[in-house]
Amino acid sequence: MQSEQTGKPRVAHPQRKQGVIRFEMPEDTLAPSDPARVLWDIVGTLDLAAFLAGAKAVVGVAGRATLSPRMKLTLWLYAISQGIGSAREIARLTVTDAAYTPSGGVMHPRWIVGDLEVSHHALSAFRVGHSEALDTLMTDVLASLMHKGVLSLQLVAQDGMRVRAWASAPSFRSYGSLLACREQAALHLKAVLAAADDPETSAAQKAAREAAARDFQRRVEEAITTVKDLQKGRSADKPARASTTDPEARVMKMADGGFRPAYNVRMATAGSEMGGPRTIIGVQVTNVGSDMGSIRPMLDEIEERAGRLPKTLLADANHAAHECIRDAARRGVQALVAVPDRSKDSGPNAANDAPIVEWRNRMLSRRTCCNTPRRCSAEERSRADGLRPSAAPHDPLPFLTSRLPVQSNSAGRSTPTLRLAGPQIQSRERRAQRAASRPSSILRHLFSRGARRGRRGRRPRPGTGGADR
Repeated sequence: MQSEQTGKPRVAHPQRKQGVIRFEMPEDTLAPSDPARVLWDIVGTLDLAAFLAGAKAVVGVAGRATLSPRMKLTLWLYAISQGIGSAREIARLTVTDAAYTPSGGVMHPRWIVGDLEVSHHALSAFRVGHSEALDTLMTDVLASLMHKGVLSLQLVAQDGMRVRAWASAPSFRSYGSLLACREQAALHLKAVLAAADDPETSAAQKAAREAAARDFQRRVEEAITTVKDLQKGRSADKPARASTTDPEARVMKMADGGFRPAYNVRMATAGSEMGGPRTIIGVQVTNVGSDMGSIRPMLDEIEERAGRLPKTLLADANHAAHECIRDAARRGVQALVAVPDRSKDSGPNAANDAPIVEWRNRMLSRRTCCNTPRRCSAEERSRADGLRPSAAPHDPLPFLTSRLPVQSNSAGRSTPTLRLAGPQIQSRERRAQRAASRPSSILRHLFSRGARRGRRGRRPRPGTGGADR
């Protein structure tokens, strides 16, 4: 038996007042396969000269140097891969203490910026001010992937997803209410300009208040113009409304059955029906809630970016517009678009031209029904995988093509940050896995209206006490 030790215990306490000299090489702090380093190396192989067009800082002229576009693009790509879409949050992470992180002691944003400092204003200006350069860069990346045989257009799946807009429901106002807002905006701007001589307010505060007042006045004017355009196709008893927060947003029916201000984000995804990486080769952002008639513009965008059309295009019944089916057949694209219930029975006024009849017979044939389930699983998972942050670090090439900031072609404004909750992604993946294992269930799930409504409205079986199972 050991004898008991007497005396005061010796305890090692952290010392923070002692000066320490450390020698480290930041370049060696990340492993060669780390996602941040992989993205840095990939971006370094791209032509980024378009991002430096119009730069005022040139060699031989005084002034501050321009921040590296390679650094800013890598920051955005890595942040979005981790589910971060805010410039303020990215800027905060670049200055956060890197003493400890769960990834192994290295803060990746700090490794990307090195000894430089970048503000959230610079990050926001880079993403918004270089829309054409980013769009061209995405096209160049797709061309490089196709040239190396990594990307194939044998099968392309198209689908749309409604993304919540930043506008709230009370911000939608009618024409009369907007006229009152115009008067309030003018009075508010007049009051802000009158307070410009206040000695207790700094110059920065005065400029910020004036900019906010003018921005609100601009949004009110845009909302008035939008209401006038929308009212042209409506009757007087149904007044049009527009948001003073985001005049381009529209109220749409969401996936949960509710109606909220949103945008419709349509994506075309290329990949194998057996799974694996998928690459977004076409993106369209619109304020039209329906996907009907969207196949033709998506084929135009794919052809413009990739230089050729896909062999097969997969879409659900919400895309089954006869004009798009005829256009796809004329261009040599096999359209695997589900036939809606209203089009299965040919009536006296049904379209019976050759492309429509061939499409209807192809989709209702037994062979197509047997081969479609795996392709449908690819379409169903394309939206979740296209927005899943955790998929990118393991496969940087598809991530690089699908996460580039995209701008709306119609409105010329940046796409709202895409946010999808984790439980929704997991539920969608589980549903796709069950559908892939049961061919008949995926057909019912994608190609019938009743299945899209889910289990709501089903009567309980007798004797189950209201339980469905």
